[in-house]
Parts: sequence; C-alpha cells; structure tokens
Amino acid sequence: MSANRGGKNVATRMLAYVVLIAGSVAFLYPFVWMIAASLRSLEEIARSGMSLWPQNWRWENYAKALTSFPFGRYLVNSLITTVLPIIGTVFSCSLVGYAFARLKVKGSGLMFVLVLSTMLLPGEVTMIPQFILFKNLGMLDSLYPLIVPAFFASPFYIFLFRQFYSRLPVGLEEAAIIDGCGYFKIWRTIFLPLSKPALMAVGVMVFMGSWNNFMGPLIYVNSDRWKTLTLGLAGFQGTYSTDTNLLMAAAVVITLPCIILFFTAQKAFMEGLTFSGSKES
Repeated sequence: MSANRGGKNVATRMLAYVVLIAGSVAFLYPFVWMIAASLRSLEEIARSGMSLWPQNWRWENYAKALTSFPFGRYLVNSLITTVLPIIGTVFSCSLVGYAFARLKVKGSGLMFVLVLSTMLLPGEVTMIPQFILFKNLGMLDSLYPLIVPAFFASPFYIFLFRQFYSRLPVGLEEAAIIDGCGYFKIWRTIFLPLSKPALMAVGVMVFMGSWNNFMGPLIYVNSDRWKTLTLGLAGFQGTYSTDTNLLMAAAVVITLPCIILFFTAQKAFMEGLTFSGSKES
C-alpha cells in the first residue's frame, strides 16, 4: 500500500516538474529571442525564424541603440518618475493603511470599503478627467503628472499595508501609548520599521509599474526634454520600417534593472505578499 502511494507521489511530482519546465520555457523564450535579435542584423532577423543562436554576433548594436537617442537624459527622467513615486506610495499608503488597521473609529469600515471599491474603476474611466485636471493645473509636458498621484495613495497598496499592520501584536501599540507616544509617532517609530517586507513588496511593484510605464508619459509628455526610456523605445519604430535589432538591444538594457531588482529582492517580496507578521493578539 505504501509502495503504491510512494509511486503516485513520485508520478505527481514528475508531472509537476514537467508542467513547471514547460511553463518556464514558454515564458523565457520571448526574452531569449529578444536577446538573440539584439545581436543580429535586420537581414538575419528576417530569415532566422525561431532560431535563438545568432550567426554573426553584432555587439555594436548596443552601442548604436544607446547613442541613437538621448539615453542619459531619458534615464534620469525614468529614475525620477520611478524613485519619487516609490517614496510617495510607501509614505501615503503605509500611513493610510495604518489608520485603517489601528484607528477603530465609527465609519472606518465603510470608508475602507469605499476605498477598495475604487479599484473596480478601470483606468480608462479616470484617464480623461485626470488629464483635464493636470491641464487646468498647468502641469502638462512635465513629470508632475507621473509623480504627484503617488503621494495620494493607491487602494491596492493601502489594502496590503492594512492587512500587514492588522497582524502585528496590539501590545506594541499599547506600550507605546503608555510611554506617551501619539499615533503618528507609533507609526513612524514602531510600525514602519517592522513593515520592511511589506515596504519591499510595494516598492518592487511600484518600481515595475513606474519603470515600464508607457501610457502615462505618452499622454502627458510632448517634448524630448521630459521623455522617459519607454518613450525612447518608440523612436525605433518608424512609419515604413522598424530597426528591430536596435529596438531589441535597447529593450534588453531597459529590462535588466527589473530582472536584477526582482531576483535580489525576491525573498522580501514574497514575505511581504504572504504577510509573515505574527497574528494580532
């Protein structure tokens, strides 16, 4: 009986490995093809098909790609529109999440439901009103529309912080109140340092969204002075032709920070999503 059970477990495990390997190949193939295309000529890309091994390795494609547009200026703009939204999102969402988790006042539950209900609105619904708002504020063709909204919190990240803070022991808060600490000081000195996994998870997700944001800069930015790297990639695509090899080379360079960040912060990212904080006592 035990032998049959052991055989079933081995078969199940082997099937799981096969499915995982097949899924990994399916997800990795486009990225590997992108790297291979970045090292080919346009003629070789046209006749290579699904091949992943370049015949002539053209490393000069990377130099051509990064010098064909103001890479340094676009990089600075991308960093600004990524780092500042991370700071704004972490500050605003953690503060609001702490309030919903710890300040039990009348109507707070209804307010939390209303905040979460805004997640049901698709981005296309708020796109035009938000554009009109920034136009009336005189912020078009600048980086402000890509930065300012992050300081007004996001319902999804509020939910993540609220769930994390609700699992922390009540004793920490009670001891701080006895010592004369106010709610803001409790959040700043106790809850914020304990929420490093949640901060890391939110930071990684905001980085991915802001660094790869294309629609936002496309809507609000017109001049080359404020363009980001994602808009710079669009410059490789012309009306009648596309420099596919240079486009792929620039895309590889722009994708590398996301890959490096995810693998270096993977452990903290998973801890933040699974809410490893101890349960509320």
